[in-house]
Amino acid sequence: MKNSILSILFVAISTFNFGQNIPDRAEKGTTITVTVNLRGSGGHILIGLHTKDTFLKDALQKGKSEIKDGIATVTFNNVLPGTYGILVLHDKNDNNRMDFDQNGMPLEAYGTSNNVISYGPPQWEDAKFKVEETPLNIEIRI
Repeated sequence: MKNSILSILFVAISTFNFGQNIPDRAEKGTTITVTVNLRGSGGHILIGLHTKDTFLKDALQKGKSEIKDGIATVTFNNVLPGTYGILVLHDKNDNNRMDFDQNGMPLEAYGTSNNVISYGPPQWEDAKFKVEETPLNIEIRI
């Protein structure tokens, strides 16, 4: 029984270790550099790179940047070709989340790729963009 458990554990650990060792991914991915221009100051900028399935949920890649002279920059590496969207939050109070008032309105500025301004939560169709093999520079205003 003890040997069976150890064998299963060894196979599971070997599988997880193999799954994380993907050398070709780094070679095939590109970079996305996001520059955020904002009017406010204080706090940090939080940026998330999303697919349709992760939009408004947990990001594929996350970045955090200080704000210097109204500008913050984050670079995402090893991004494979596909369709993505970016969400940006000006986290003024550094609590790593968006704050809302009692009626549900956001208290902190936010933005999306493509700079579409809408009333209500960001929409995937407004924020999506294509990534190919060439590096991208994206500017977002909030």
